[in-house]
Amino acid sequence: MWGETVKVALLAPFEERVPPPKYGGTERVVSCVAEELVALGHEVTLFATADSKTSAELRGCTTKPIRSNRRAHDRIYRSALNIQALSKAVTEIQSGDFDIIHNHFGWQTLLFEKLITTPIVTTIHGILDKTQEPTEYHMFKEFRKSNFISISKSQRRHLPELHFVATVYNGIRPSRFKFNETPEDYFAFLGRIHPQKGPEQAIAIAKKTGIKLVIAAKIDPNEKAYFKERIKPHIDGRQIIFLGEVGHNKKVRLLRNARALIAPIQWDEPFGITNIEAMACGTPVLTINRGSAPEILRDGKNGYLCKNATEIANRIKDIDSISRVACRDYVEKHFTARCMTEGYVKVYERISDRAHRAEVAAQKNGLSDRISRIVSARAASLSPK
Repeated sequence: MWGETVKVALLAPFEERVPPPKYGGTERVVSCVAEELVALGHEVTLFATADSKTSAELRGCTTKPIRSNRRAHDRIYRSALNIQALSKAVTEIQSGDFDIIHNHFGWQTLLFEKLITTPIVTTIHGILDKTQEPTEYHMFKEFRKSNFISISKSQRRHLPELHFVATVYNGIRPSRFKFNETPEDYFAFLGRIHPQKGPEQAIAIAKKTGIKLVIAAKIDPNEKAYFKERIKPHIDGRQIIFLGEVGHNKKVRLLRNARALIAPIQWDEPFGITNIEAMACGTPVLTINRGSAPEILRDGKNGYLCKNATEIANRIKDIDSISRVACRDYVEKHFTARCMTEGYVKVYERISDRAHRAEVAAQKNGLSDRISRIVSARAASLSPK
């Protein structure tokens, strides 16, 4: 119904700029979607931080990333900043002319859903487990009739009653991840310092097997105590090396030169974008067989899906049998930014077309009701007294 061009309002989180200079999975995905949509010829307006970099039209809703605010450790203050930026975005979206609103911000956007006439589709980037994220679980459940996109099939398991319209896997630009067939003699851990990600288990695996482990991860304010107590004592600068949070170039250098990425996750991770980033460099992945991992990896082909950290340790000796070329080819076939964006465009067309049909039907029903009332009133006036 649109012809060739889609007018998209792309709503990003405001924690980081788009794309993020260092860590920031959702913001990196939003950046890829924006750039690919523009490359495909669509009209895109990105609602994000004012310092974001994009080929789309940028509407800055907050001057700087909220994470950089000195008071960001205060959750109430942080939430207030997010809602303030979101309110600004919604006000501008209401006055715009869009075919679809693609929401990457979260359930908070759906608080305004009935005030916006443009159809909304929401990609859920986090976990829906009520034991780990009770607020996310209950709020998404409250809006279960809205349009949702999952980033893996396993993500739906905790809240299957949501109205999921598609699963669209995350994607990256393989050209930004230089392939390397001859790695150095170390293993990598990448992401953030959090018990869910398994940094303790990664260190235990390294100590058990004698391998060198290089850790590149951000530390949120709430995880500083965990890092100080459980991770820092093991960092010796020789076998266990900690780089902190790294930017894109250092990340690629870390991944492409590693024998493997060790990801001993302790949660049902909804996607795990570091896995495909590693494989794009030719680096296989050693991870736990849970969450989305079996949807992303092929056991024995581009890494190993293991029951626990002990099994990962036992697989260290087999990692060089994995073809690094096969790892790269797999990403280029299944997890590119273009594949992801084309999947989203199909959803945009389906959602907007359905919304249009519903609007037309409502108009017809309203017209029919008005005609019925007029006819009834006219008949009543002509009936014998």
